[in-house]
Amino acid sequence: MNAQPTIGVIVVSYNTAALLGACLDSLAACMLPLRIVVVDNASADGSAALVRERYPHVELIALEANAGYAGGTNTGLEALQLECAAAADYVLVLNPDTEVVPGAIETLADFLAHHPRVGMVGPRLLNRDGSLQTAAFRFPTLLMSLFDLFPPGEVLPGRFYGSWWHGRYPQETGAAPFAIDHPLGACMLLRSAVVCEVGGMDASYFMYSEEVDWCWRIKQAGWAIWQVPAAEVFHVGGASTSQFRWNMFVALYRSRARFVARYYSPGRRRAYQWIVRLGIVRLILASWLEYRRGRLDHTALRAQLLAYGQVLQINAAG
Repeated sequence: MNAQPTIGVIVVSYNTAALLGACLDSLAACMLPLRIVVVDNASADGSAALVRERYPHVELIALEANAGYAGGTNTGLEALQLECAAAADYVLVLNPDTEVVPGAIETLADFLAHHPRVGMVGPRLLNRDGSLQTAAFRFPTLLMSLFDLFPPGEVLPGRFYGSWWHGRYPQETGAAPFAIDHPLGACMLLRSAVVCEVGGMDASYFMYSEEVDWCWRIKQAGWAIWQVPAAEVFHVGGASTSQFRWNMFVALYRSRARFVARYYSPGRRRAYQWIVRLGIVRLILASWLEYRRGRLDHTALRAQLLAYGQVLQINAAG
């Protein structure tokens, strides 16, 4: 294997100009050759102009319409024109609200170089204050769906929060690399050979669960996925999605319903639908109670109820 692998970097941006520059600046410290592609999903905040003016070495693809995260990533993959026979080539999928700590990319690439059956690796993610951000997850289970809608510490006993049953890995607080089901999609380094084998992300997931589906297919193809805590990346989180909170809530459950319909057995699908139905009814009642107590105005109540109603419709259709 070549000592200097070529790494194609894909950054999909949407109205994150304030963070995108810091992300691209952080890549300058990498000692490996990078080919950086920014796919801008029709941002209205000058993101594309920022890349053109300040980063002439970066390849910019300015889309005329928002293709979603998966669609934007696939556009970047097409631009890279991966050489499937080049075992030393890697792809780094990176969110624009990240800042890569010097040495992180090299550490991830070195791990892949020494573990030929590992197809993807993720770093340790850190919050802005340096605290640990959960970045390693198990594939979705019915119990995890229950915990999402009846949160530990709020409805269910708090000891389940952050546990294996909640889809987390206790090893994440340690220093040793460990096998996982999937990383948070904010930063993922994978082999070009893996992309050539399983394809890109499924663009039918407009937002959320796209990396979960991708990792499911990667593991089904026989590749392992690991987290390497020695590689660290700062991640703001929600920089794009927080702009449309309730739309993103609906998008989350639309994507989850798609994943469930694709990979769950009929019995598990029915159980998932009942969990969602009961959980959304709980949220509806909680919203009305907050409204009656004067803690929620009419506009906010309407937005929440509309989102909850859409999720119930999606769930029933699934």
